[in-house]
Amino acid sequence: MSSGLKIGLITKEWPPQVYGGAGVHVVQLSQALRNQPNIEVDVHCFGGPRSDANGYSTPAGFENSNAALQALATNLVIADNLNGVDVIHSHTWYANFAGLTANLLHGIPHVVSAHSLEPLRPWKAEQLGGGYQISSWAEKSAYEAADAIIAVSDGMRADVLKAYPNINPAKVVTIRNGVDVTKFAPNKNTDVLKRNGIEGRYAIFVGRITRQKGLAHLLRAWKNVSPEYGLVLAAGSPDEPGIGKEVEDLIGELQKSRKNIWWIKEMAPHDDLTALLTNADLFLCPSIYEPLGIVNLEAMGCETAVLASRVGGIPEVVADGETGRLINFDAKNTSKFESDFTNQIEELMSNPSLLTQMGKAGRIRAEKHFGWDAVAKQTINLYNSLLK
Repeated sequence: MSSGLKIGLITKEWPPQVYGGAGVHVVQLSQALRNQPNIEVDVHCFGGPRSDANGYSTPAGFENSNAALQALATNLVIADNLNGVDVIHSHTWYANFAGLTANLLHGIPHVVSAHSLEPLRPWKAEQLGGGYQISSWAEKSAYEAADAIIAVSDGMRADVLKAYPNINPAKVVTIRNGVDVTKFAPNKNTDVLKRNGIEGRYAIFVGRITRQKGLAHLLRAWKNVSPEYGLVLAAGSPDEPGIGKEVEDLIGELQKSRKNIWWIKEMAPHDDLTALLTNADLFLCPSIYEPLGIVNLEAMGCETAVLASRVGGIPEVVADGETGRLINFDAKNTSKFESDFTNQIEELMSNPSLLTQMGKAGRIRAEKHFGWDAVAKQTINLYNSLLK
């Protein structure tokens, strides 16, 4: 390993503004890299000044622009400040353009981590309007010019090569996301349950309110779930008003006839989140698109069984029949997906001993296959390969 490697890590999300899996990944990757010898990590993030990172506000004159234009403007300022690092590593289209520009400007190798792909998220047009064309262009340009692309799952690697056929397959490598099993570990404290009035057995959903996460499908499926089972929804940050209203209406409809539907809109502090996950009988992940699904790993770390859709990288995380169950998703037949979800929830919730067994197996799998130390070492090996 080369000594004194300095990495410029570019991200939209950084504490305290972390609301998605990519943000969680960047925080944990930076920590894991810093735990390795002779590695310096220089973080550049959106959202204004930080004490522990180079934080950038939207440049003057762009404050009221389309969100995609705001991102590009911020990217240009970041690119100007990246001289002096050995490798640039950007995460999500919000930051990819900074990596591309800095690569051209300073001649520094650029690594892209593929957490999601714009061509596979057409619903983003609702959120960004014409900016979706800009985000798609920025991502395509950055991916095609990158020195290396890290896919967070084999499913994601296949998606990258399908979406961008001009990319040389040799430069796309799979390094799976990790989970910190010391932080995501069983936490049987019930204070958060008491504060929110949560009683009885329950299943849980944790995630942003976006079409990608499939929450509306889950809520429609829950209409036919036995009322003895409760549902906790740790769900906030709708990415556009349409899905926000749809979810709110569906939750309101359920709450009219059931007392055991709890909606926690604010992002839960870490200890509350692990307690909510641990005390749940079942974790629900109805995503219609998920490159890997860190949230499933977090639930597994807390010894909670997972019921998830068989999309993207999820089958590489959830061992079907061992650590949970997987359900096929067909965009042309979402009613079958919803009814299959209902049936599996009923079947699993009626078998607590099986859920306990799956939860314990999930923790073992997370510990064995998804440790951050291994992720950091693989990532550093990739960085070094670009400097030879």
